[in-house]
Order: sequence, then C-alpha cells, then structure tokens
Amino acid sequence: MIASPIPGQAAERPLSPSRTRVVRDALGVGVAVGLSGFAFGVTSAGAGLSLLQSCALSLLVFTGASQFALVGALGAGGNPFAAAASALFLGARNAFYGLRLSQLLGLPRAVRPAAAQWVIDETSAVALAQPDRASARLGFTVTGASLYALWNLTTLGGALGASALGDPAAWGLDAAGPAVFLALLAPMLKGRTERAVAGLAVVLALICLPLLPAGVPVLVAALAAPLVPAAGRRGREAASGPAVPGEAR
Repeated sequence: MIASPIPGQAAERPLSPSRTRVVRDALGVGVAVGLSGFAFGVTSAGAGLSLLQSCALSLLVFTGASQFALVGALGAGGNPFAAAASALFLGARNAFYGLRLSQLLGLPRAVRPAAAQWVIDETSAVALAQPDRASARLGFTVTGASLYALWNLTTLGGALGASALGDPAAWGLDAAGPAVFLALLAPMLKGRTERAVAGLAVVLALICLPLLPAGVPVLVAALAAPLVPAAGRRGREAASGPAVPGEAR
C-alpha cells in the first residue's frame, strides 16, 4: 500500500528517467575530469608555483587547458607575460561557448556572472547534448558544480603531494580530460561534414604538434571548421559546371 502524503505537505517527486540520466552523465563527466586536477596540482608545483598560487589558478581561472599552458610555459622558463598571454588566448574559446549557451540556457541576468565561471569545454558539451532547455540547465549546473568542486580539491591534493605522486603521465591523469571530451564529442559527429572537420582537425594538430608551442596546435586545428565547408562548396560548383547564359542556376 502506498502511504498518502501528509496533509499540507507536498509529495516528493522522484527524478524522471530523463532527468536521472542527465544527472548521471553530468556527474560522470564532473568526476572523471575533476580527478585530472591532480595532474595540474603536480605540474604546477613542479613548475615552481606555491600552494596558494596553484589553488588560486584553479579557483579563479578554472579552465584546464589554459592552466596547463600557463604552468607549462613557466616551468620551461618562459616569460610570465608571454605565458599569461598564451593562456588567455587559448581560453578565448570559452567566450564563443558563452554566446551559444546564453541562448540555450536563458539564465536570469543576476545568475549569468556566476554561471560564466563554469563555461568550459565539459559543461558546454553536456549542455549542448540535451534535447531541451530544462535538461540543458540541469546538465550544465551539475557538471559545473561537481567539476569545480572536485577540480579544486584535487588541485590542492596534487600540489600537496607532488613529490609522492611523481609524473602525472604515469598515472594517466594528463589524458583524462581530453578523453572524456572526445567521448562526448564523438556521438555528435553524425554528418559527413562534421566527420570531415574532425578528421582534418586531427591531422592539422598532429602535424603542428612537434613544430609549434603547446596550445597553438589546437588553435590551428580550429581552421578545419571553415576550410571543410569552403572546400565542399567549391567541389559542388566545379561538379555543376559553368552556368549557361540565360539559364537559372
């Protein structure tokens, strides 16, 4: 027998299967990527940053690629201003995510400044993969909250235990974030154009990887997005042949 709700008290509604799936997937991304904060903490400490500096970067910057680019350049003896400029340039992609998410999520103006702190690769991927606004908001919030909390906790742990953990690559922590993002991206490559863009981006990144500084190959790979559609249009125009005077195309 199902007990009736107490008078004056609203009955609790369990999450629907779709909302449960969104929460599960968002938490999975947050935990998987958040654990790679260990790698950043270790790398940051190895580059000579103090515990306070390492934690401040994760709290205030909170975009893994830019953080790794900054401490990597500093660890290699680079100029601090050049390292900061490289990190800023690499993190500029989040501004484009924000333009899309602003329309998708439709958050109140008072909430947007705080939500902007969570606009990164993983939260954008989870939100954009949802079929409606409510699910997108839920996925964005759960991913952002879990990832932000765990990333900062593991940054602290990595910086404190840098000497004990050793090389983060030996644990596979350096690959956790990119692997999760690729797993989210792969199901979205349904069309021929999307697959061609992804393939060309991989080729460009692999070619540039040994030639250019860290972070720059990713920016070069982004050129695949305009190049593939442009090549497709030229191919279709060449196949259709020159227009006959007086004939509508």
